[in-house]
Amino acid sequence: MDLFREKLLELLSRIAKLGLDSFFGQGTMLSTQEKKSYFEDGFVIPDFRLDQETLAQILSDHDRLLKKHPEFLNYCPNVLAYDLSFLNYARIPGILSRVESVLGPDFALWNSSFFAKPAEHGHETPWHQDGEYWPIRPLATCTVWVAVDESTSENGCLKVIPGSHRSQKLFRHRTNPKQELTLNQELDHDEYDESDAVNLELEAGMISLHDAYLSHGSAANRSSRSRRGLTLRFMPTSSVFDREWSSRMAEEKGLIDHAERTLFLMCGRDLSGENDYRVRW
Repeated sequence: MDLFREKLLELLSRIAKLGLDSFFGQGTMLSTQEKKSYFEDGFVIPDFRLDQETLAQILSDHDRLLKKHPEFLNYCPNVLAYDLSFLNYARIPGILSRVESVLGPDFALWNSSFFAKPAEHGHETPWHQDGEYWPIRPLATCTVWVAVDESTSENGCLKVIPGSHRSQKLFRHRTNPKQELTLNQELDHDEYDESDAVNLELEAGMISLHDAYLSHGSAANRSSRSRRGLTLRFMPTSSVFDREWSSRMAEEKGLIDHAERTLFLMCGRDLSGENDYRVRW
């Protein structure tokens, strides 16, 4: 009985510390103000945080990935192709409910990447719009960015230009072949004004959501602290993941070919009737 009481008190203490939302993983929708921020600014940092146990598991999964694939020291474009453990984090109800707030009740996960940015040698991510890389028609994606480490201006946090998504069009990009970049497509310099940018500084466990048309990037990490971040890419199922188009884009622009990505239906049903959810590895 004493052991039971001890465990019960430990459980209640943890719930009190984390809050019901984080402990049970149950999410609320974005608040009215948070939704307004997302649609007006193109991004939002919601009132949500992953618990320490979940963060520790993500770090463990990432360590295992690097032991098998050291080539992903800076960036892994598709972690689900190498370790399906990362799918667990896309299933967290507190994340799914907030994605539903902006995409509606029918959506799929089509990709998850890991931007590791190791201490002192973390690569820069050039200014870009995510949609420049993606074979989705009509283009629509909500990216959830999970801060696995604290993310600050010193270690290369995400930088965004508020409102740059509003036209819902892609600006001119160019190919940058520099090896020290995580991505090879960057915005033409006359397509953005970096003085308008704001830093998305996040404590470990916090998340941000951003629109596919938002202009953003991040500086190289020259600090003594790593800046690991996991991205989860969700699309409304009213859009179509065009695999043939992906192969054409890869050939024309030297992009990663997404044609063999597995789509995971996370909520609702496929509204387009055209998406293919067969497992591809």
